[in-house]
Amino acid sequence: MSYKVIKLKGEAPQFKYSEVFRRSVVAEYEKGFLNKDQIQAKYGIKGNSRVLEWCRRYGKLHYPKAGALGRPMKDPQKQRIKDLEKELADAKLKLVAYEKLIEIAEQEEGIIILKKTKPNNP
Repeated sequence: MSYKVIKLKGEAPQFKYSEVFRRSVVAEYEKGFLNKDQIQAKYGIKGNSRVLEWCRRYGKLHYPKAGALGRPMKDPQKQRIKDLEKELADAKLKLVAYEKLIEIAEQEEGIIILKKTKPNNP
């Protein structure tokens, strides 16, 4: 086990483990023979979530971030409406940006990009 001990005045010592060591611990954890607590005891690793942090960083398995999944809505129709409203808001924002872009281009270049149309009066 290769690690460096860093001790600051008045604080508990901090252990800095090498990347090679961390990767080997993660590989052993992902084999599934030992759980997190057993690996921590075997190698004398301090900290409750250190092995799990290493797994998120170096692991090959998928470890979803906390709160990333969310809870689906009970009614799929309400979810669809919510998604469509978000798309509409994005489209409106994009339209405003394009209109402003055209306005600036017309002012700077002195050309007419969009023709002004007359309203249809029957």
